[in-house]
Amino acid sequence: MKKQSIGHVFMNGLLKENPTFRLLLGMCPTLGISTAASQGIGMGLATTFVLVFSNMVISLLRKVIPERVRIPSFIVIIATFVTIIDLIIKAYLPSMSSSLGIYIPLIVVNCIIFARAEAFAFKNPVLPSIVDGLGMGLGFTCSLTLLSSVREIIGSGKWFGMQVMPAGYHPMSVITSPTGGFLTLGILILVVNAVVKYIEKRKKAKTGEGIA
Repeated sequence: MKKQSIGHVFMNGLLKENPTFRLLLGMCPTLGISTAASQGIGMGLATTFVLVFSNMVISLLRKVIPERVRIPSFIVIIATFVTIIDLIIKAYLPSMSSSLGIYIPLIVVNCIIFARAEAFAFKNPVLPSIVDGLGMGLGFTCSLTLLSSVREIIGSGKWFGMQVMPAGYHPMSVITSPTGGFLTLGILILVVNAVVKYIEKRKKAKTGEGIA
């Protein structure tokens, strides 16, 4: 496998390998809690916490954990950090804990966490694994916040609970429904993938010009 720089590892999760818009991972929480921007950013940051620390511990123990029991080991490590962040949110942000509900404990089985543990942390040193978890987590946070913001603004005329649309605006409540969630997500996936392809095309064109 080609060795990547720390900066490249971090940027992968933000755009090129964005877990929501590019890899289509973690769809359950993405659609389940993306009706308000505050919920999106809260869920994203909680997942980022678990990603960073589980990646770190799995990388530290990668030469100790037997291959045959790596999945149960991942579950124990991930569940530990999910429990920690769940207790922190309940203690200091009870309203957010109430709004996110079961989705915080469900981070344990979030395929984003398992994908990074299996594909990256279990095969790479500690620092790159931490950076990978941070990049993927912030990419997930940005995508959740973007999706939640679009749905909240169009669906209720508000953003982070504050009225942002004119008084005469008639909210499109269908956008906050499951159907609206799928529709909005599909449009954003289309837009993000088009942007990524355009950026990659420009990079290839510049590389070609440099060689010439």
